[in-house]
Amino acid sequence: GRGVHCHGLSEVEVSTAADVLGILEKAQERRRVAETKLNKASSRSHCVFSVSVATAFEHAGALVEKCGRLHLVDLAGSECAKQAGLHEGTPDPSMERERKNINQSLLTLGRVILALQKKSRSSGEGRTPYRDSKLTRILQEALGGKSK
Repeated sequence: GRGVHCHGLSEVEVSTAADVLGILEKAQERRRVAETKLNKASSRSHCVFSVSVATAFEHAGALVEKCGRLHLVDLAGSECAKQAGLHEGTPDPSMERERKNINQSLLTLGRVILALQKKSRSSGEGRTPYRDSKLTRILQEALGGKSK
């Protein structure tokens, strides 16, 4: 396949800045939020908006293609169940699951960053746990792959 499967993920071709803004507005509308003790509009998921730009032109009789990718990432914050008020009574099982998923993906992102730091200081050996989270798989090239 084409990589990581994420529910609700879409790829849309745009040609104007207005098209891009329209997609950002749709993403904002779909963003999941819920009230906790700490935050009235707590993000219940991460949001990744990736922009790929490609161009082609002729130079000295040869076709030159250039492409780039920019990721805009809105990370949901980690939450302690007790501080967020999820421990009181019977917590909503979906909110508890969301909290655990958010915390797990943030933990994995931290592990990836630490592994990349260690690689840059040493001979570049060792495993980077990109595959432990959808978020880090999506951002793999930007975090430590072919990014420049």
